[in-house]
Amino acid sequence: MYKRQTKLEKVLTYIALTVIMLFFLLPLLWILRTSLITKVEAYKIPPNWMASLTFDNYISIFKDNTFGQYFFNSFFIALASTVVSVLLGAMSAYWIVRCARRSDRMKLAILVTQMIPPVVMVIPLSLIVKGLGLDDSYIALIVAYLSFNLPYVIWMLFSHYESIPRELDDACAVDGCTRAQTYFKVVLPLVMPGIMSTAVYSFIVSWNEFMFALNMTGLKTRTLPVAIASLDTQQGVMIAELCAATIVAILPVIFLSIFIKKYLVQGLTFGSVK
Repeated sequence: MYKRQTKLEKVLTYIALTVIMLFFLLPLLWILRTSLITKVEAYKIPPNWMASLTFDNYISIFKDNTFGQYFFNSFFIALASTVVSVLLGAMSAYWIVRCARRSDRMKLAILVTQMIPPVVMVIPLSLIVKGLGLDDSYIALIVAYLSFNLPYVIWMLFSHYESIPRELDDACAVDGCTRAQTYFKVVLPLVMPGIMSTAVYSFIVSWNEFMFALNMTGLKTRTLPVAIASLDTQQGVMIAELCAATIVAILPVIFLSIFIKKYLVQGLTFGSVK
């Protein structure tokens, strides 16, 4: 009787997990399917399930709409913003945890910056950028992304540094290590999983950001989210090209998550238990 109940519970669990998985995967599979059929077939209701597959939509967005340049813009801006925010944020978080006299107040100040909605900063930053003559430039968008990426990185890394005992720093000092040597040779390798997971999230946020990119970019620095939104034209939504562009925007994040999934899992759990 107990074995039957156990098997029934397993079957119900797998059914529930399958339903949940399909709930999240079916929209993506539908987008993938629409991106691989012709423009005429994409508008058909009910859909033609036997429609032939083609890569014309992908060829169209890269050849006619210069999505290659938009892809590079998004990748460069997101990568630069992530690298700068992680480099500055990792060292800042370590200094606040280990050296700052009023670390609690500084932590609270950083937390307060996270409570400010990014939409509040769009217009002021846009006016400042235009006043400095930096509109339609990479540097303007990178600095704008730092305004919300850097506080997030610092806040997320607090718990990782606090999980490392201070006695480790003292032992390094006894051995003759400077503060910089202690950080780069001892502490940094220990918090690398947390840094990697934080970097992934920062990259994804920068990659998907729309509001700042819409207001601060032009034709030269337009990013993928803005380019995808432009496929909603006065003549209607270019649904086939839109789905193809969406798949192109999703793929880098998927590959990035698969490549560093080990660090991602470790970073999400490291520092949660002392």
